[in-house]
This record gives sequence, C-alpha cells and structure tokens, in this order.
Amino acid sequence: MNIFKKLYCRIYQLVFKIAIPFLPYRQPKLLENYGDLCNKLKERNFNKVLIVTDNGLYSLGLLDNIEKIFRQNNIDFVVFKDTVANPTTDNVENAKKIYLENNCQAIVAFGGGSSLDCAKAVGAMIAKPKKSLYQMKGLLKVRKKLPMLVAIPTTAGTGSETTLACVITDSKTRHKYVINDFCLIPEFCILDASLTINLPKNITATTGMDALTHAVEAYIGRSTTTSTRKYSLEAIKLIFENLEKVYNNPNDLVARQNMLKASYLAGLAFTKSYVGYVHAIAHSLGGKYNVPHGLANAIILPKMLIKYGKCVYKKLSKIAKHVGIASKNTTNKVASTIFINKIFEMNKNMNIPTKIEQIKLHDINLLASYADKEANPLYPVPKLFDKNQLAKFYYDLV
Repeated sequence: MNIFKKLYCRIYQLVFKIAIPFLPYRQPKLLENYGDLCNKLKERNFNKVLIVTDNGLYSLGLLDNIEKIFRQNNIDFVVFKDTVANPTTDNVENAKKIYLENNCQAIVAFGGGSSLDCAKAVGAMIAKPKKSLYQMKGLLKVRKKLPMLVAIPTTAGTGSETTLACVITDSKTRHKYVINDFCLIPEFCILDASLTINLPKNITATTGMDALTHAVEAYIGRSTTTSTRKYSLEAIKLIFENLEKVYNNPNDLVARQNMLKASYLAGLAFTKSYVGYVHAIAHSLGGKYNVPHGLANAIILPKMLIKYGKCVYKKLSKIAKHVGIASKNTTNKVASTIFINKIFEMNKNMNIPTKIEQIKLHDINLLASYADKEANPLYPVPKLFDKNQLAKFYYDLV
C-alpha cells in the first residue's frame, strides 16, 4: 500500500478510535425467556409481530415454543421463513412486504446470523422507506429508530445479536456489503442454549469459529478499549474450553450456554473494535460463491494471522497465555505460533477443510477489490494490505 493511502487509512481509523467513548453504543437487554418478551410487547401495547427465520429451523419445529407462548398471551404473529444463507435484497424486500401488509409493530429475529441480518435490514427499510439498502451501505446511513427488534440466536457464533452491523447480498450482482449503524443493535436478546442442540456438527463448528474470529480480530486490531479487550479474552477462553466439547457432545447444555455467552461477548467486542481482513475476504467469498461465512472465517483466520507476522506476536502471545496454552515465560513469537497452531488443530479436529474450492482464479482480482473496498480504511487492522497484496492471499486459499 502506498504511503498516502496508508496515512489516510490510519488517520481515518484514529478518528473513530478517539470517537468510541462518545458514540451511542449500547448492549441489548438480556431477557430470561419468551414470557419476558411477551411482557415487553404488552408494555408497549404491541400485539402483532413479524418473526424472521429460515425454512430449516421452521421445518424442525424450533419455533413451536415461542409461537405457543405468543398465542397464550394473545400476541398475533406472522412468519417470514425464506431467509437464505447470506441473506439477499430480495429476502429483505419480501419480509418488509409481509411486515407492512400485516401491520406489524415489532420484529423478532429467530435463527443464525442470516436471519438476524435479514431482520435488521427489514427494520432499516421500515425506518427509512425512501432509501434502498444499497443507499444505506457503510457507516451511519440509517440514523433513525427501528421498530422494536428482538434477537433470538440459534447458533453460537455470529454475535449479530449484539452488533450494529448487518451484511446483505445484492440479489442481482451477488455483491455483499455491510450496513453499520447504532440503531441496528437489537433492543432485546434471548440466549436459549436448548435451541442450539439440534445444530448439525459442521454448523456448530463453523459458527463457533466465527465467534473466535470476531474475538481475535477485535483484540489484535488498533481500536481496542479496556472493555473490548476484556470481552475478547473471555470469549476466546470460553471457545477454547467449550467448542470441541459441544462438537463431540451436542447435548452438553452447559457448554452450549457457554458458547452462546462467548458469541455474545465476542459480538460486544467487535461491534466497537471492528474486525479485519479475515472478514472482508470472507464476505467477498460469501457474496460471490455463497461460501458460509463461518466456514470461510475458520479457514482464513490462521492463515491471515501468519501473514500479519511479527506485528501480532505480542497480542497473540497475551491471548495464548490467557487461555493457558503457553506458559508465562514463553517468548512472544513462540506463544503466537502456539496459538495459531491451536486454531489449525481445532479446525482439523472438527473436520474443517484448509482450502476453499469454490474460488475461481479469474475472479481473484474482483474479489480482492471487494475486500479492499470493505476493509480500507474502515477496519483498524494490525497491518495494512492493498488490493494487490490481498489478491495474493486468495491464492493461499485455493
């Protein structure tokens, strides 16, 4: 990256870091159960809700409990169950139409990151009906209160229940982009470990590695705060201690609840301190080839940490020592290598591949361009790469 662009990126990131204490970040209020949610709806005289989910969860009957409790409390609801992995602009338009046709007053996002992102985008379009999603791309383009938004994650990984971001794929161009605004942070959240028990093992693995990526990228970036460093370290420790447990024993509710907590904490960390090139590259692959986001992150993360080199030795060493895989006397370089190797080991133990077969060589320049536009100057990465340097990285994934 040339010196002028590098300077621009770092000044841009410094301004946001200085602004963090003054920005209206907030945490979703954690509710104990669906009964508490009904009480919150009744307090506002809301009696019609849109539930945004996907067909897989709906067909498994995972919504039966919340639907039953809504009926018992005389709360009417409609369900949009067509959310796809990497939710599209068409998904959002269709869900918005259902919301408006049924005079809904609140949105419940029930599912993984795709359902949560779709619900956030629906809320944004309700709040700003004259703007397209693409016009809200980037930072602080919504700036208007959304309808009451409740997040009920069914995977322990995306952290979308805590964040100001939603990721949408253009149905026509397949370009994936991010909308960031404080009003997209859900107002309420329910963490129910029982909802994650029936997840396929590969989804348990990749969503857990997604949470790990959030925590690691937030920690090694240049816009950390005391609280985000604390959240990241706690999240990483919980993931190291619990992810392979739930992979090997899906019915371990304690470990699953710990993974939901880890995902929540990682979300709190990266919504303030941002992510990095791992996410930018993963988003480009999700948009172009529909590669699941958690899978892409899991494969990319250890390779990117190697590429960052010595500028992340100290921080990775601190993580390794905090989670107990390196001793206090281990040098930073060795401890960071231990940490990276641990990630490779976890991937191997959970049958996560080392390559992304969908990548076509003739697409790499375009993919690198997407990643460059997303990450630079926004993401406060430990080391800056330009489009050409990012392009070279994609070849390591093929």
